[in-house]
Amino acid sequence: MNEMQRIIQAAARQRGRGEMAALATVVAVEGSTYRRPGARMLVSADGEAEGAISGGCLERDVFRQAARVLHHGQPAVTVYDSTGEDLDEGYALGCNGVVVVLVEPLAPDGPAAALDFIAECLRHRRKGVVATVFAVQGEVGTRIGARLTLADDGSTCATGIDDDSTRDRLLAEAGKALRAGRSGRARIRMPAGEIDAFVEFVAPPLALTIFGAGHDAVPLAQFAQALGWHVSVVSRTAGHRIHARFAAAERVLVADAGDALDGLADEGGAIAVVMTHNFFEDLRVLRALIPRRPRYVALLGPKRRTARLLAALEAEGLMPRGEAASWLHGPAGLDIGADTPEEIALAIVAEIRAAVTGRSGGLARERRGPLHPRNEALETTLALCVPRSEVVCGVGVD
Repeated sequence: MNEMQRIIQAAARQRGRGEMAALATVVAVEGSTYRRPGARMLVSADGEAEGAISGGCLERDVFRQAARVLHHGQPAVTVYDSTGEDLDEGYALGCNGVVVVLVEPLAPDGPAAALDFIAECLRHRRKGVVATVFAVQGEVGTRIGARLTLADDGSTCATGIDDDSTRDRLLAEAGKALRAGRSGRARIRMPAGEIDAFVEFVAPPLALTIFGAGHDAVPLAQFAQALGWHVSVVSRTAGHRIHARFAAAERVLVADAGDALDGLADEGGAIAVVMTHNFFEDLRVLRALIPRRPRYVALLGPKRRTARLLAALEAEGLMPRGEAASWLHGPAGLDIGADTPEEIALAIVAEIRAAVTGRSGGLARERRGPLHPRNEALETTLALCVPRSEVVCGVGVD
């Protein structure tokens, strides 16, 4: 279970008990920051928190902001700017960037509804977009904290947006994010003013299929589940207490690879790890995977064993001769000197993450350019979001 899933569960518990809470969301950043837009922290009225919006440098002030928001019942936006020189030691950010944080009461027609929408996307493995207004200037028929959601089936819901033109423009921005498959920031200029919105793309959890149910598959399933991935374990033989050992998996299937794949969702190509520890069983699994145009397949074992498998598939006409498949990773995992099952699982999970995000998996210090793409400058947003008294340089706002 990842951070977002824990926040969703915590919010549901607090609402079920009738307790008050506030949701803090990073809606925009500039420069180097620890967390990216979409990071959230749920703060209860008694001071308990789930999630984080920074490495710890902003949380104390956000607790104070949450208390004010719960007292007044209105959302608040704060800009934390650590790009200057005069920083208070107690609040100085370590990243030298700008972070814009929206804090709102967990109202049923506001953040709670957005969390419900995200939960439905995750539960049903659907894509969606949540567009949240965090800055308003002029008379545009909307307010800070207004939202619009767009599901991949075209259904929409808007709250706090009274102007049809504004809603249509925001819906168009949400459509762009849904098609592009990435989040962003939208500035919508209208004749009577303008708004800034965080347009958040909600992706379904990564679906990982593990072929093999040996003891070394257990930490792989656990690590993937901790990241919020949807994990399926497939084995032709049930083995000893297979369902109990893979309690972290959403599905445990005792079936042939082909039959199992027929019943699993295929969203843009399978992501699989083949670790049956049986040459001929691995061959059967690969035969079933290849026609489905896999996105990533990892093979356990040395290079010589992988070469034998590829040679057998080439002889059957399933793989082009002498042409390495970009989706096939064998031996599996990043080169981190892994030896134990847990270390091997860590190397594989890290390689999967790198593969699906288009990264090399090398050392971060050797990457040229920023780790995250730069956003457009926030100078205008600073004027739009909040009064100057709310723009802080590493210090809390009273």
